[in-house]
Amino acid sequence: MAEKLLVGNTHVFTLGKDNRHLPQGGILIEGALIKEIAPYAELKAKHPGVQTLDLSGKVIMPGMICAHHHIYSAFARGMGLKTDPPANFVQILERVWWRLDKVLTQDDNYFSGMLAFMDCIRKGTTTVIDHHASPFSTEGSLDELARAALEAGVRACLCYEVSDRDGAEVTAAQIRENERFLKKCRTEPHDLLAAAFGLHASFTVSDDTLGECLDAARRENAHFHVHVAEDRADVEDSLKKYGMPVLSRLEARGLLERPTLAVHCVHLQEGEREILKKHPVRVIHNPESNMNNAVGCAAIPEMLAEGILVGLGSDGFTSNMFQEMEVLPLLHKFQHRDPRTLDFGQIYQTVFLNNPTIAGEFFRHPVGALKEGAFADIIALDYIPPTPMTEGNFLGHLLFGLVNAPVNTTIVNGRILMKDRKFPHLDEERIKARTRELAASVWERF
Repeated sequence: MAEKLLVGNTHVFTLGKDNRHLPQGGILIEGALIKEIAPYAELKAKHPGVQTLDLSGKVIMPGMICAHHHIYSAFARGMGLKTDPPANFVQILERVWWRLDKVLTQDDNYFSGMLAFMDCIRKGTTTVIDHHASPFSTEGSLDELARAALEAGVRACLCYEVSDRDGAEVTAAQIRENERFLKKCRTEPHDLLAAAFGLHASFTVSDDTLGECLDAARRENAHFHVHVAEDRADVEDSLKKYGMPVLSRLEARGLLERPTLAVHCVHLQEGEREILKKHPVRVIHNPESNMNNAVGCAAIPEMLAEGILVGLGSDGFTSNMFQEMEVLPLLHKFQHRDPRTLDFGQIYQTVFLNNPTIAGEFFRHPVGALKEGAFADIIALDYIPPTPMTEGNFLGHLLFGLVNAPVNTTIVNGRILMKDRKFPHLDEERIKARTRELAASVWERF
């Protein structure tokens, strides 16, 4: 029989479609899943002798989901440039990310994964949909990230970004890596692991490569995960080479027949939102990255109003999805010069309905909501509300209070990964000592 754990005795917000607030709530976990949600005292009386975790003085909610991450970027923190500062998006890729990814080894892939996944745990992000690149350490790179995810305990959907930018031999290896890991996840299923088929972006992927990727994705019944029209340069390249904008090209080449995570979609052209409505495409918005790279602002309020499913990612900018959510409405209010832009309902839709829908397409039980039968991915934040707090005003407390409250406890798949901001299963000091060594070596080779 699976082990049971009762957590709570404090505010519990279930979120999801039917958000409930239990002021002295409890969550009974059995194995990896949530078995029951009810008042804590009632569950304790009903299940005498069950192991308990009293989280009084905290606020319990589902773990956060990052719908687009770049875990491999973890070693860039504090890294200096060896060129003039980039002046545009393409130069950012050429002078930073395409130099960094070329020097990553398999040790770097694993330890940057450990560093980033530990950061996820600390910030309450329990599910990550990642997009990886290490072109000269491609084969087996997703296994290294998977090893890190399993050891850290974070739920992760992994893919490799296929690109023609490093030559035909590397491209072929990248396609094989996606296909191999997709097969592995299918034949050796694990609650914490899933796979997609990664593509970099239209301007670095030829028609021939798109065709090979589509064939492989069909064989493995895979979702695509691809950057779309992040910068004007992507659109201009597609118009020049193919006579059509980016999303139109992906549709014309057949890729959108597959479920697709279309990341960014900042520079969609006239009529392309209609393409989004016709196909199983999920737009992933990354506001902080878009601001940092100065690429523009996607028409997210308009997409949401038109019924397009939009989720929230970080694009590697952070593992803190509370921070990303805090910036989400600010960017669009500023862009539209209208404080009514992206109201609470649209924010809730994006973060607490759409992100769970997206993640739910990869994992066999629901995530992102506390309900019976869902994976037990639970976080508790140190927060004593200074004003009344109910299910009706929770988002107000979240955006203007809880976003800055420290995460005290993180549970994924029913396993306690962090308690009192300490990792009971990881030697954080040893891991970070090693990541400092490896990052310094990466910087020398960069």
